[in-house]
Order: sequence, then C-alpha cells, then structure tokens
Amino acid sequence: MEMKSSFLLSLVTFGYFFSALFYLMALVLKKPGIGRYASGILWMILGLHTGAIIVRWVESYQLGIGHAPLSNLYESLIFFAWTIALIYVWIERRTGSKTIGVFAMPFAFLAMAYASFSPNMNDRIQPLLPALQSNWLIAHVITCFLGYAAFTVSCSLSIMFLLKKPKTKLKKEEQGLPAYFPEIAVLDDLIYQTIIIGFLLLTLGIATGSIWAHSAWGTYWSWDPKETWSLITWLVYAALLHARMMKGWHGTRIAWLSIIGFACVLFTYFGVNFILSGLHSYGAA
Repeated sequence: MEMKSSFLLSLVTFGYFFSALFYLMALVLKKPGIGRYASGILWMILGLHTGAIIVRWVESYQLGIGHAPLSNLYESLIFFAWTIALIYVWIERRTGSKTIGVFAMPFAFLAMAYASFSPNMNDRIQPLLPALQSNWLIAHVITCFLGYAAFTVSCSLSIMFLLKKPKTKLKKEEQGLPAYFPEIAVLDDLIYQTIIIGFLLLTLGIATGSIWAHSAWGTYWSWDPKETWSLITWLVYAALLHARMMKGWHGTRIAWLSIIGFACVLFTYFGVNFILSGLHSYGAA
C-alpha cells in the first residue's frame, strides 16, 4: 500500500514538468491555447497531488504509525511543491496571466524531482520522533511552507520584473518575450502582495514553532541554526516591507530584495539541514 502514494507522487513530478513545459511553449510560440492546456494539466496534477498526500496520510495509519505526512525532508518537499502550485493557481486566476507559470512552476517540479530522484532521500513512512508528536508541528509546517511558497512565487515575479523593466521603453515588437509578461505595475504590485502573504504566514510559522519547541524541549527559543536562519529570513522580508511602506521603495530595489529573501529561504530550508546541525537535523532524514 505504501508504494501507491509513491507511484502517484512520481506521476505528479512528471505532471509538473509537462505543465511547466506547456507554459513555456505557450510563451515562446505565442499560442494562448497552449497556455490553456498548461493550466488544465496543472489543475489536474494539483488534484492528483492533493490525493497522493491524503493517500500517504491514510497509509501511515494502515501501517500503525498514524501521522500527517509532514515529518521529514521528503514529505516536506512534497508539501512545498503542493503549496507552490496552490499559490500559483491563485495568482493565475487573479491575474489571468499564464506567463507567470513559466517561472513559478519549475520550482514545483524541482522540489518534486529532488524528493523523487535524490539517492539520499528516504521516502518510507516512519514513526515520529517524540519531539515531533505534537499538533503544533502540523500548524508550524503548514504556515511555514505556505509562506515559503508565497516567497517562491514572489521570486518568480521578481525575475520577470527584472527581465521586463529594461525593455519597457522599447516598442512591443522590440521587447521580445517580456512583452507578453504582465505590465510592470502589475508585477510590482504582485511582488508586494505575495511578500505580505508570505511574511504573515512565516510570522505565524515562527510563533507556532516556538510553542512547539517549548512543548518538546522546554524552551521557546534556543538559537538553533534553523531558528536563527528563520529569524534572518524574517528580518530580510521585514526590512523589505519597511522600505516599501516607509521609504517608498518600488520596482527594481524591491525585486532584488525579494530574490535575496528567497535565497535566505533556500538556505533556511536546505543549507541548515545539510551544512549545520541542531535540533532540526532530523529534517534531513
């Protein structure tokens, strides 16, 4: 039974690849119809992905373990890809633009591909360590990864902004592919909105993580490497929002700060697991 969810998640991996490919083809070939196929594939795969997570959850109970599939690096990558796809489809429905998928969906595919094909990845369902046996873990992981997903989409939008900005003074036929991106003002506004969403969710994630840490280890904050880098990431995005709201920063500077913030997210997620050691070292399992 355990292999059923693994098989479904393998299908999801290839589904995100084809969705990203169709988004790219729609942009390069300038065929909106292909973009509709890309969206259709994405919605189908997002549904399959949701089902696969539920199946894995059921499998854990059938094995007598019984916990949400959020407990190790493999499961967190699966959930991370799901949150990226979820945030992206919300953005696509809100804007009507399918070009954003060219930059956002590869992140979902890469997360799934790393989880599925890395030789060091353990995809077996395992009993929880005592420190992980808490409902606060579920709240902590869900809020953090939804925040990470919002930052991922924000980074995608920032890359689009930086590609489009230097060409805005050219005629549309001279701009090339960036001519088909959303307008600069729209991209700037979406970057800001996704960062606000991500910042609020990361704040909740840090708060719920502190409560979980207190129940597991008797302290709300221990300056564990992942806690420290989560705080650094939070401070980078807090500085970005302060610069936007209080200093009136827009455009290029905010886009670059968004990319720097996402680099901090990646180090918090991957770098801490593989380079540093601490209470969160189990996350590399």
